[in-house]
Amino acid sequence: MNTLKYYALSALGVLLLGCAKSPSTSPRFVSVEESTSLKFPPELVQFTPYEGNPVFAGTGTDTWDQRIRERGFILKEEDGYHLWYTGYTKTGTDQTKYLGYATSADGLAWTRHPANPIHTGQWVEDVFVLKEQGTYYMFAESQDDIAHLFTSTDRLHWTDRGALDIRLKNGKPLEAGPYGTPTVWKQGKTWYLYYERNDAAIWLATSKDLKVWTNVQDEPVLAAGPEAVDKHGVAMNQIVQYQGLYYAYYHATAYADWREWSTNVAVSKDLIHWEKYPRNPIMGNNTSSGILVPDGTRYRLYTMHPEVNVYWPAGKTN
Repeated sequence: MNTLKYYALSALGVLLLGCAKSPSTSPRFVSVEESTSLKFPPELVQFTPYEGNPVFAGTGTDTWDQRIRERGFILKEEDGYHLWYTGYTKTGTDQTKYLGYATSADGLAWTRHPANPIHTGQWVEDVFVLKEQGTYYMFAESQDDIAHLFTSTDRLHWTDRGALDIRLKNGKPLEAGPYGTPTVWKQGKTWYLYYERNDAAIWLATSKDLKVWTNVQDEPVLAAGPEAVDKHGVAMNQIVQYQGLYYAYYHATAYADWREWSTNVAVSKDLIHWEKYPRNPIMGNNTSSGILVPDGTRYRLYTMHPEVNVYWPAGKTN
């Protein structure tokens, strides 16, 4: 064998031997299934219904909260679970949607507060509640689907701080019309507000002072469609941060007449660019306005419309 061929073959042998001894240097291809599982871990998208559902609903009798609707919100604190919800009646002349409050030791058996409805000054629905340094901030729709901010220090007595002042990216006011289903995330000193307009899409605005909100961009950050499951409407319910990523829980409809809504999930690295879960919805059959509630060991999923149901992470029970 000539010398050049000998050295070439020897070098090739060393290279192959080195690769065989160092499998970690070889490229690893991740399947679509594994990639989906990494982005959307089972504990955030797979749930089993509690056998005692529903855990909370309208009274079904001639009361102010004969029925409940839209997004209610639950916070778990040291003294138990706290639920704010919207009640209304179909039998009377007053069609105003009022704010109710209920408490629970375990998040399953609920007791309505005797002072309900706790805020009668105006229409309140589609509520989102965040606690920050001893103050409760409620972002909710008031009449005509205009988002308002309310504050409280005791969970019961709420002060209306007025309609949210949302501006375009250039600082000009939004065009007249509804802007509802407000959902908020706070990071550092910045408040992030997600809102919808006629459920056609979801926009994002930020604020440092809770007084003026400015669009991050004037295009939606999450639009309806093209997937069939959310083709005709979307609205944000909650943002959760988990293992370095952000998860949006949103409700959506596949129907032009909005007769049925579902609960869905999307993921983001930056709160702006969102990727929808390819197996949406995570809850169908008109169980919508879903939110996650940490119970100390795991996340529970609660769907809030048209009644409150609870779901355990798949493979776990209460």
